Amino acid sequence: MDDEPIPVSRAVHGGTAKLLPDVDNEGGWLLTVDGTPQSYVDLLDPAHLEFEYARRVAHALDLAAPPQHALDIVHLGGGALTLPRYAAATRPGSRQWVADDDAALLGFVAEHLPLPPASGIEVAAQDARDFLDGRDEASADVVIADVYGGVHVPAHLTTVSYAGAVRRVLREDGFCVLNVADAAPFRFAASQLATFETQFEHLCLVAEPSVLRGRRFGNIVLIASHTPFPVDALARRAASDAFPARVEHGAALERFIDGAAPVEDGDAVPSPEPPDGAFTVG
Repeated sequence: MDDEPIPVSRAVHGGTAKLLPDVDNEGGWLLTVDGTPQSYVDLLDPAHLEFEYARRVAHALDLAAPPQHALDIVHLGGGALTLPRYAAATRPGSRQWVADDDAALLGFVAEHLPLPPASGIEVAAQDARDFLDGRDEASADVVIADVYGGVHVPAHLTTVSYAGAVRRVLREDGFCVLNVADAAPFRFAASQLATFETQFEHLCLVAEPSVLRGRRFGNIVLIASHTPFPVDALARRAASDAFPARVEHGAALERFIDGAAPVEDGDAVPSPEPPDGAFTVG
């Protein structure tokens, strides 16, 4: 068929980006950079989230306010704009800002997977920290951080000063969500929790039991807020997924942190290298 979607690729700042059509789902596209999956987008159903970690972030968004209530959301890291599309579909009228420093990747996605008209999504080719520093104080309900330079969270996006910049932008009843990848003994994830604990009173994490038991490397979603987050409702949603996840908070979370120190600017390092094959696709 002439209109059958075909894979496309382009050199971007982070390597070689590819958009691969999902042969089993019309409208589905997988974005990879140098073989590492970055995003899955369903153009026909933006509320369909293929990646488990994205569904966990979406659960947090769903609990942020009553259904259909519009939010102001800052996304640090763009990819194929999966979560901005989700929020635009499930919370019409939301205002969203996306910062990603890979201008070539943003252009590639805009060309092949364009946003719907009047989406309320603004995209900027800018470093996430610089973008945060340029935002007004108390101007966002949610900040979602999913920034990877290749397979690493950049070092400058792991520190107490960065957590402070996130806090400055959030309203008093807002919260932030971070996607990190780690494995036992979880020193990176624990350091990020300790770092954000310097700025926020309430924290929790969401991850698959197999990751938490140290059986494999995987995504860990961290949530930090000034006011209590509905962790019981989040736990029910996470447990009902096709790949169930567990929510840790309170004393269990403090045991997870286990004395990890907050990360200061002079001590920052990128997130750990995933083992070969942890996220790679063909």
